[in-house]
Amino acid sequence: MKILDFDLEGSHFIIEADIAPRQEADDDMECQWLRYDFDNTQVYKETDGAVSPFQITAVAWAGYQLTADHALKDVIGRISRNETGMLTVLIGAVCNIVLDPLFIFVFHMGVKGAALATILSQGVSCVWVCTFLRGKKTLLRLKNENIRLRPQYFLPCVALGAASFIMQASESVISVCFNTSLLKYGGDIAVGAMTILTSVMQFAMLPLQGLAQGAQPVLSYNYGAKNAARVKQAFRLLLTSSLVYSTVLWGCIQLFPQVFASIFTPNEDLIVFAAKALRIYCGVLVLFGIQIACQMTFVSLGNAPCSIIVAVVRKFVLLIPLIYLMPQLVSNQVMGVYMAEPVADVIAVTFTAILFSHQFRKSMTALEQEAKQQGA
Repeated sequence: MKILDFDLEGSHFIIEADIAPRQEADDDMECQWLRYDFDNTQVYKETDGAVSPFQITAVAWAGYQLTADHALKDVIGRISRNETGMLTVLIGAVCNIVLDPLFIFVFHMGVKGAALATILSQGVSCVWVCTFLRGKKTLLRLKNENIRLRPQYFLPCVALGAASFIMQASESVISVCFNTSLLKYGGDIAVGAMTILTSVMQFAMLPLQGLAQGAQPVLSYNYGAKNAARVKQAFRLLLTSSLVYSTVLWGCIQLFPQVFASIFTPNEDLIVFAAKALRIYCGVLVLFGIQIACQMTFVSLGNAPCSIIVAVVRKFVLLIPLIYLMPQLVSNQVMGVYMAEPVADVIAVTFTAILFSHQFRKSMTALEQEAKQQGA
């Protein structure tokens, strides 16, 4: 059996060997901590690196429908009831859950089947969203004559979304910085631990982002209605719930880091190393509820410049330089790399809280004055 073109965690290598079914990879194959199951030979196919027309078409269609689907889902979440917004997400998720095992195990399509299932699921969700927004149950109905890019509406939307874009786009850059620095000081095990740490951090961030995105329509609606009291009440609720969640998760990580690490690997040495690093990397996770709540509230109140400043300061001004600076300041250079995250978070949260306190107070004062003038 000839196997070519296998990719692992961004590290590309090629294997050419006659391997019997269910044989395990060993050290001679330059792969010390992987186990292969070659029963499903459909997954591993000989390739010369060429990209098929099917793959190009699939990527192009997926990009189009994913963009439309996510954009329109946000619209539904802000103009309709919560049940409708949840249904738009559930449709795509349920379709994906059903189609994944069907294409992978029944039709033996392997990774290609998983990709096709995702594309089809998002397509179904996109069709549902478009149908709803052109129906009679929506407050804002899509019309062909209105689907045009007008700079006076389009550019402010881009500005408000720039902060989220920067946060998402910077992840790949930061990942490269972390991995190169960790590979230099700690080798493969440090890089492997970083994968676990990143996964745990993503797990921590998703509920926080969900809380913030759920609060955005409430904050925006009351801000537009010039109801300063309700805006303050909604922000306090968002901040409290975010802090409670981040505090509970921080406590669980500090007390049971091995449990989180063992979810992603069975390797005992890697679990022990990752558990130690996890306590450092997530050391100030308890404060992250403040960062998310303030940053998302900036977006809800239409304060795009401050939202962008907060995102840029944390990612580019603080975190990336600290990844290379911290190993020079502490004796344990590997742990110094991991320390860059909590140090950057402490400075970023402090900066965000001060900026938000000033801007929020200023916005609420202006809002109350406008409400009094309209009432008079």
